[in-house]
Amino acid sequence: MLATLPLLEETDFPAIRRGKLEILQVNIGYLCNQSCLHCHVDAGPNRKEQMDRQTVDDLIGFLKKTDIRILDITGGSPEINEHFRYLVTVARKHGVHVIDRCNLSILNEPGQEDLAEFLASQEVEIVASMPCYLKDNVDAQRGKGVYRSSIAGLHKLNALGYGKPGTGLTLNLMYNPQGPSLPPAQDILEADYKRELQQRERVEFNSLFVLVNMPIKRFGSMLISKGQFSEYMQLLKDNYEASNLKSVMCCTLISVDWQGYVYDCDFNQMLELPLYIQGRTRTHINQISVDDLKGNPIVIGDHCYGCTAGQGCSCSGAL
Repeated sequence: MLATLPLLEETDFPAIRRGKLEILQVNIGYLCNQSCLHCHVDAGPNRKEQMDRQTVDDLIGFLKKTDIRILDITGGSPEINEHFRYLVTVARKHGVHVIDRCNLSILNEPGQEDLAEFLASQEVEIVASMPCYLKDNVDAQRGKGVYRSSIAGLHKLNALGYGKPGTGLTLNLMYNPQGPSLPPAQDILEADYKRELQQRERVEFNSLFVLVNMPIKRFGSMLISKGQFSEYMQLLKDNYEASNLKSVMCCTLISVDWQGYVYDCDFNQMLELPLYIQGRTRTHINQISVDDLKGNPIVIGDHCYGCTAGQGCSCSGAL
């Protein structure tokens, strides 16, 4: 895989600082049952990195001593981790809202037959990757058969009340472009998704989030190999919107890797750019307090233009 960090470190992106910490985002492992072309984590079936029980307990300890009320769990396919359900259950007992970044096809894997029911019983919010409502586009980006498996997963979730009014079970879908382009307007695309998925598959969901493909890891390497990296970076910079700076996710979120080390965001985690705390090269979740973070500078690079281009994007969609 071609490294993108050397092409991103030198940047003229504006300096930004942390605000109040509101979200703990945790990547509990890079193992996944899929290998998607756009994946900025480079996740897949051959990855071995998985968070252990001690680190999960460190996360829980951090949550208990703060007023953070949102735990955002990602991967890989986070549900594969043997401690996933323990983390979710304990966090929910402490009144923390849990988000699961689900790829949908995991709901049909052997050993995960009751996963959808577990998520519903814990009232977990699901953000599910669904890069298109067309079969050929999804399979081209995510692998043969993934579209039909994803639809089967959505039907399971809908049957439990996910995505339906009045149930309190939130199901959001996540779109990302097929290649080196910016996503279309989120509200317009959401209307298209709701119409097409209802008509084609009888699927319901709450909201659609759009995500810009980040020029790092697998997607970044693909851009370099095709000679498109500089062109894509120029696209991001040409569409930079300063008004998005006040809403970027890194101001209110920290990202924790599978070993418990802390970063400003999931993208910095993949680039191995640790969160800044004076006097430390990197920091573990059991070494910090909320007071350590507020007002600190955020570690930036040219990839940050991806979050501020056009309508902007975050883990919760357009800014």
